[in-house]
Amino acid sequence: MDIFAIFSIIGTIAFAVSGAIVAMEEEYDILGVFVLGLVTAFGGGVIRNVLIGVPVTSLWSQGHLFIVAMAAMTITFVLPVSWIGQWRKSEAFFDAIGLSAFAIQGALYAAGMNHPLSAVIVAAMLTGIGGGLLRDVLAGRKPLVLRDEIYAVWAMLAGFAIWLGWFRTTLDLLFLFTFITAMRMLSVYYKWRLPRRALPPLSRQTANKMDHRMH
Repeated sequence: MDIFAIFSIIGTIAFAVSGAIVAMEEEYDILGVFVLGLVTAFGGGVIRNVLIGVPVTSLWSQGHLFIVAMAAMTITFVLPVSWIGQWRKSEAFFDAIGLSAFAIQGALYAAGMNHPLSAVIVAAMLTGIGGGLLRDVLAGRKPLVLRDEIYAVWAMLAGFAIWLGWFRTTLDLLFLFTFITAMRMLSVYYKWRLPRRALPPLSRQTANKMDHRMH
């Protein structure tokens, strides 16, 4: 099994379980659990394929990953609540594993097609965060990538490093995987954040005036 397949399996399990747990937190039925888990596990890859020119139908050739995802979600669904609680305590860690694995996988995919730097970085970022973004939107939550500690930056960094050719061998890629996972966890622990600026909401009177001017 090559490193590409290993990262695909790691990311699929981590994100499928993440989606399943979010669905159970929102009290979805078993169909909702499977749908949200599959969207989380494969959504980022679909978005990536559209942007870098890979036929979307290539998704159906990943039958073994569907089986892996379905098995992971089924196990999660039947686990005792206490066990799921233990997973939720480590949720950030498994999310970091999925982010790192899928970001590297996406970057390898784009770099293997000889795409430019911008495409490799975008492929890494969207493969890493796309599934989680869709998961949160479908669950009616504010997307983690838009509100949490530095998140997408680590996926972009992985893409940049792979495009430079710094990580080619299996050992190199495993080191990069460990590094990205560790940096994501450090950003959670120390609450590293990108600069942000909050604006106060418009008062109802001001909003009505603006609406009146528009009409």
